[in-house]
Amino acid sequence: MAAGPERPVAEAHRQDRDRMPPENGFMPPEQQTQAPRLLPHVDVSVLPSLGGFGKHQKQLVALTWIPALFIGFSQFSDYFLLAQPNGTCVQPLINGSNWTFASLKLPVTSGVGGGGGGTPMPHLLGGDGTRDAAGDTGDMRCGCTEWKLELQTGLSQNVVTKWNLVCDWAWKVHIAKFSLLVGSIFGYLVMGVMADWFGRHPVLIVSVLFMLVFGLSVAFSFNVTMFSTLRFFEGFGLAGLILSLYLLRIELCLPGVRFPMTMVASFLMVGGQLVMPGVAALCRDWPARDDWQVLQIVIICPFVLMLPYVWIFPESLRWLIATQHYRRSKVMILHIARVNQVDITTQPSCVLAELECELHKKPKRTCIVKMTSTRNLWKNIVVLCVNSLTGYGIHHCFARSMVDPEAPVSAMFHADYYTMAGIAVATCLALCPAVAFMGRRGGLLTFMIITALASLLQLGLLNLIGKYSLRHDTVLRDTLNRKFSVAFSIIGMFSSHAVSTLSIFFCAEITPTVIRGGGLGLVLASAGFGMLTAPIMELHNQKGYFLHHMIFAACTLLCIICLLLLPEPRNQPLPESLADGENYTRQPLLTHLPGEQHLLLTKPGERDSYSRVHDTPLHHTATGGATAAVATALAAVPTSFAYATGGEPIGHNTVVNGVGVAS
Repeated sequence: MAAGPERPVAEAHRQDRDRMPPENGFMPPEQQTQAPRLLPHVDVSVLPSLGGFGKHQKQLVALTWIPALFIGFSQFSDYFLLAQPNGTCVQPLINGSNWTFASLKLPVTSGVGGGGGGTPMPHLLGGDGTRDAAGDTGDMRCGCTEWKLELQTGLSQNVVTKWNLVCDWAWKVHIAKFSLLVGSIFGYLVMGVMADWFGRHPVLIVSVLFMLVFGLSVAFSFNVTMFSTLRFFEGFGLAGLILSLYLLRIELCLPGVRFPMTMVASFLMVGGQLVMPGVAALCRDWPARDDWQVLQIVIICPFVLMLPYVWIFPESLRWLIATQHYRRSKVMILHIARVNQVDITTQPSCVLAELECELHKKPKRTCIVKMTSTRNLWKNIVVLCVNSLTGYGIHHCFARSMVDPEAPVSAMFHADYYTMAGIAVATCLALCPAVAFMGRRGGLLTFMIITALASLLQLGLLNLIGKYSLRHDTVLRDTLNRKFSVAFSIIGMFSSHAVSTLSIFFCAEITPTVIRGGGLGLVLASAGFGMLTAPIMELHNQKGYFLHHMIFAACTLLCIICLLLLPEPRNQPLPESLADGENYTRQPLLTHLPGEQHLLLTKPGERDSYSRVHDTPLHHTATGGATAAVATALAAVPTSFAYATGGEPIGHNTVVNGVGVAS
């Protein structure tokens, strides 16, 4: 009997609800049962239907490895082109004086993004052998009309010796170092946005052309101003090349092989660092050109091999799908299926059929500034930017502490340069098992803790040794200080290099495809700012070095706290849209603990209360029909069946499901 009056009311309520637009997350259950789309899930649906990590993907990843060796040459070229020489004043201004100067070599800063390292200001040696700080250009010991300069880096002449950039002109060397780093920073920022807007392939080709044109032009510079200007544009092109290759490599791989494929490229870059002294030695004493010009040409010419990439390297399929370039995506999918020998028409996933239905849509591009409208994504990228900046910045502090001021120049060059390369190799070897065991976030947190401990112990423990122990035995005290400083420096350089490498890879994994270029560009530009602190300190003759180290040590403590906010992307598909990146929430370090909720400050049962759906006018309209249906049904039910659980009849002012009902 109750079904008669209830059915028309329920039917009317259902029709009204179907016509309602969704508000504050309110969606009728009937509209929530649509079949999920396959195209937005590249790692789960698209790539597996094309053969997974097949022949096509392996060939293209191998093509991204080949330029890594040449990039290593360019990154460490400053150490040879701008190395400070040993010098003897042949024609002093003061008769009877013959002053010599020598330079301390600092290890080259390694990692992604141009520039490389630093050599400090020269130190002057007086006639009594005492060492005085350089930079006092008014000192008469820099008064010389003719210098005899000698390099210890494999070349017989470089930029410093060609244009006599010593004493009063030594600051121009640091400007030349600035130019490559600043060009790299601008390149990361600009090319990252361009990669999201126009695609990865155009950025790759433009960067190769930049490297060839401006890199070769550097070799024909006729003064240091022209050299520095052209090096800026060379750094710009180098940054675009590194960024585009990194993006293409990440987006070609499935979750299980992303990190190993990236580490192979890192090994090849370190290989470029190891081979670079031999290349410089082969360029020595050429008759037609200066040594440094021949070296620059040898470094840049291999990039000619990348010109065929215009035809043999395609656009990223992941970027085409994420930006709705569906017509180009269809052509790419058919080509990949043919190379991988997969018949996609017989696949049960129906990716091609869904793609046919989406061909009418227009491309949709996204800029990195859209990141500011998110809540989780911008936080993750900012945390990784600070980590990258800290890792590369403190790396220079450890490198400077490792230098022995009493060692000969030639011995210092070989020891420090190859020590740097050895630490980079050890870091790459240690990262593979560490990340496999602890994950991205656990590994990054562990290496950051090691970096902080090495920095704090170096700053604090060494001072305690000198202040409270071995006061009378100064020789033993200095020896212990030196050994502890070198030990902590090696540990700190090892861990900070790991932090920098993982921060860049971490960003590439958690940033959505539509803005991955811009996000990765921000983190790489932050790394460039960290490397820029090295020539800045050298320009000021290492003044304020202790404060510089203290600031970065404090940043490591801040990074340890912030790393706990990051998600764990290991074995997870790459996010494609901004919504995917926003839903990439934090997971606990211990697997038995619950993860981060999507809505902060709320319990799982209070999700509706947080969104306040029940306060909206549409919800009142929807619940009004339900209330009327309940009241009609209760009026039609006989009194004998209208008793509550406690035996009380349902009467006036009874509350049912939170609604007051009158019988």
